[in-house]
Amino acid sequence: MKALSKTLLVILLIATFSVPVFTQEARWKELNEHVVSLYQQGRYSEAAQVAERALKVAENTFGPDHQQVGTSLNNLAALYRAQGKYTEAEPLYKRALAIWEKVLGPDHQQVGTSLNNLALLYDSQGKYAEAEPLCKRALAIREKSLGPEHPDVAQSLNNLAALYQAQGNYAEAEPLYKRALAIREKSLGPEHLDVAQSLNNLAALCQAQGNYAEAEPLYKRALAIREKSLGPEHPDVATILRNMAEYYKKTGKKKEAKRLEIRAKIIETKNLLR
Repeated sequence: MKALSKTLLVILLIATFSVPVFTQEARWKELNEHVVSLYQQGRYSEAAQVAERALKVAENTFGPDHQQVGTSLNNLAALYRAQGKYTEAEPLYKRALAIWEKVLGPDHQQVGTSLNNLALLYDSQGKYAEAEPLCKRALAIREKSLGPEHPDVAQSLNNLAALYQAQGNYAEAEPLYKRALAIREKSLGPEHLDVAQSLNNLAALCQAQGNYAEAEPLYKRALAIREKSLGPEHPDVATILRNMAEYYKKTGKKKEAKRLEIRAKIIETKNLLR
């Protein structure tokens, strides 16, 4: 984080209510760390409330077009997206992208991240035509600035593959998923959460193509990673349980499917009540 300029002039109308800029900056950092902690626990609603406060602190401290404001906008948008609040998330993502393009330049890796996040939002809404060019631009930026084996490149590959899969373009999606998985295993290790995401997505693609024998071990490995890293009651564990339940239904294992659905429902209910 860059230090604030010592020449910054602040006009205080009520001196007793003033807070030094460095204190506000520390407060912003503290709030952001709390947002990340709540997000990792799957407590999205609480995290969004803290992220809203962090955005206000950032705007008041740094100004409306500062890079740190872009960070707060992005974080709040991500939390809105996680809760299905797409209308609220879109203008925040767009504003964050505009700030980063202006401050950092159009080919900066942070711009790639912002493009990626906006593309994910459109993907969540089924707006594939809007999402695809953003994904491709993000991938190009990341490959150029970070190299072809970087985890962020894997993320872009994964997201572009997901777009193709959603449109039924399985042949185009499969090599992208496999390349993303290989990059993540090599750069992050075999038990990283991003590896679990790649395994889950590749399993779902195999299932969609009727390659059931290939799908099951991928699902099981993804589930084991998430349970170990996040705990057995995290919402991301419930996601894989539901995916596996659908797989078992397709393969005629109805009792196993029902067991996983019940467990997923219990996890989801507990997280709603937090």
